[in-house]
Amino acid sequence: MSETPTERQADHKTRVTVLVALAANLVIAVAKAVGGLLAHSPALLSEAAHSVADSLNEVFLLAALRRSRRPADARHPFGYGKERFFWSLLAAVGIFVMGGCFSFFQGFEALKNGAEEELGGYVVGLVVLGVALLAEGASLVRALYQVRKQGGAAGLRDPALRTVVAEDGTAVLGVTLAIVGMALHMVTGQVVWEASASLAIGALLVYVAYRLGRDARDQLIGEAADPEASHRIRALLEAQPEIDSVEALFTMKTGLDQALVAARIDLAPGLDSERVEEVADRIKGSIAGIVPEADQIFLDVTDRAARETRESPAATGERGGA
Repeated sequence: MSETPTERQADHKTRVTVLVALAANLVIAVAKAVGGLLAHSPALLSEAAHSVADSLNEVFLLAALRRSRRPADARHPFGYGKERFFWSLLAAVGIFVMGGCFSFFQGFEALKNGAEEELGGYVVGLVVLGVALLAEGASLVRALYQVRKQGGAAGLRDPALRTVVAEDGTAVLGVTLAIVGMALHMVTGQVVWEASASLAIGALLVYVAYRLGRDARDQLIGEAADPEASHRIRALLEAQPEIDSVEALFTMKTGLDQALVAARIDLAPGLDSERVEEVADRIKGSIAGIVPEADQIFLDVTDRAARETRESPAATGERGGA
């Protein structure tokens, strides 16, 4: 399936959004790491790990955008659309390992060993976090703007864009938690506040990683197309005068804007082979018209009378009797 101008434009906008998030995260990761080392702040170091994980994930998403639009070939006859889901799964793993696990480690280490209090370093850390909050907020606004331009919830079907929104939203909340933890540590002198902030950041990242990973897993193992699309396809098939019944209907997402449709239909008796071919072509065209993402459509035409004859005791050799 060739890429349409609309799809290319959407990919370009998503690529810009990912690049904006990548640039922001790279700068912020360095600033957080330096501030965390100066302040000996577990919460700030946790946020630095969070930004590093996000930066690596943006690289994964850029790879997804580039590789998922490759045309189908002999080894991949259904195309490379699921590349987006694979790289999104790697991004979720990156958030879990590099962000969540490191944040838990920092939190437990602070509770166990404490942390030095250096007022000047903490002031630097809070300034860094304030700048990071502005940068992460700007990146989130950019991502949400694109989501709105692409139809709101419909725009979140793109795993790359959904991951950026999740990362930026988590980053804004994580920075806020780090600021609160550092401020309370400075005021009370109790490291438990900052350690708790680090643990909360870790829990937040693990939850986000789980949600993103679950979505990517469902799409990789063969998630069905939108239920509404399946309902429209079934209704269209059942409305055809040449179809007696729809025995089975299967759909599967093969990419962001691609789906496979397979239906087993029982045709009315008396249709010759040329008529069957004509009906099949017309039905496929109608399905493609109401569900544009259905780029692979297969119809398994059955003849109920012939099938019942083949499966009868006389045909199978089975014995019956009173």
